[in-house]
Amino acid sequence: MTALKGLLPPPAATTTASYDHSNDPWFKQRFGSAEAQRSAAVVKPKPVPPYLKRQGFVPRKVEEFGEGGAFPEIHIAQYPLGMGRDKLSKPDTNILPVTVNARGNVRYDAIVKQNENSKKLVYSQHKDLVPKILKNEDEEMDYANEKEEKLQKEIEETTAETKAALEKIVNVRLSTAQPKNIAKQSIGSKIIKYMPSQKAAAFNSGAKARIIRIAEMPVDPLEPPKFKHKRVPRPSGSPPVPVMHSPPRPVTVKNLKDWKIPPCISNWKNQNGYTIPLDKRLAAEGKILQDLGGLFLDNLAKLHEALYVAEQKAREGIAMRKKVQEELLTKEKEKKEQDLRILAQRARSERRGAAAPPSMPSNRTAMDNDARGDYERPTSEKETDYPKETREEREGRLKREKIREERRRERERERERRLEPKDAPMGKNSKITRDRDRDISEKVALGMASDGASRGGEVMYV
Repeated sequence: MTALKGLLPPPAATTTASYDHSNDPWFKQRFGSAEAQRSAAVVKPKPVPPYLKRQGFVPRKVEEFGEGGAFPEIHIAQYPLGMGRDKLSKPDTNILPVTVNARGNVRYDAIVKQNENSKKLVYSQHKDLVPKILKNEDEEMDYANEKEEKLQKEIEETTAETKAALEKIVNVRLSTAQPKNIAKQSIGSKIIKYMPSQKAAAFNSGAKARIIRIAEMPVDPLEPPKFKHKRVPRPSGSPPVPVMHSPPRPVTVKNLKDWKIPPCISNWKNQNGYTIPLDKRLAAEGKILQDLGGLFLDNLAKLHEALYVAEQKAREGIAMRKKVQEELLTKEKEKKEQDLRILAQRARSERRGAAAPPSMPSNRTAMDNDARGDYERPTSEKETDYPKETREEREGRLKREKIREERRRERERERERRLEPKDAPMGKNSKITRDRDRDISEKVALGMASDGASRGGEVMYV
């Protein structure tokens, strides 16, 4: 026996009589991780906050329990050492398992047939895009006729059932709507014989059997509905068949020129009144410029230049006329302002002359400068200033002085009327009285002070 073993080669593999299940991959996958977690939980305890200081502490992991049980003062679901946790439940994952169809091929379209699309028809395979291969004409005709007969028969049966159901509902509604009719109640009932299991005298009142009649409970026609009908949003339909497109091709310059379509310009209609250049109109008409030998382009350039020069001249003329018109308006405005300024100066001079005391002029020039001095002088003194006047001149002068005197009296009456305002009893002063009572510094500041130089007197300074 020993010689035989020496002659035989050594064994390539050895087997044990007993099987070590701890080294089996299936055993390691299911029980190895649990043992590792349990040992890790025991080896690495985590410090737990002391009692009355656990506010905000939420134990989630095994090491947070400190090899102990749940904390009663923390009102959440706790699983110390994994107790009470469903071990069969696995965490959600986004990875789908590999599935196969009836032919054993991998279903790569499982990702698009989930959730809402699980009950819909989704076109996700190449055969959905391939046209159907037709059979022979005879077989196709027989198959089509048979299919059409089945479909027609099914349609007729469905139509008859639907018609009967609708007629029943309509008849009941119509009869109920009429006041003379009452909603029909189902009168169908069943009679059964009830045999109790306890047949003693103490049970079922001593009866050995009972006859029970079962009928449908009548419906109250005035009873309000018991359920609230809610409209459910319509689910989305099946996705459409995908359309396969050819790959994009680069666009060349020739393609761009071929696809460049000139705008349509009509020679008869121009509703918006647009100014259409000649080159655009020529491009729309499709004429070839090379046939004209460049003559048309030269004339077109000359026409454009002439139109441009005419437009510039017209713009210059319009601008010049506008400038002249603005100057005339400015001069007219200045003239009106000058007239108003002169009228205001005259009114101011008259007001100053009426408020100031009269003064005797020494010569003819002073009398001409201030006409108010003549209104205040006697007639005898005025006559002495004109010793060499004729009789007609004297009569004219007296007539003019008489008119001046009448006007002066009218102004005096107007002044007296203004000096007696309606609000005089309330202590309010009129404009003339208020200006008269002003200080000389206020009059100078307001431009109301009268200088005596215009009447031959002394100039007043402040």
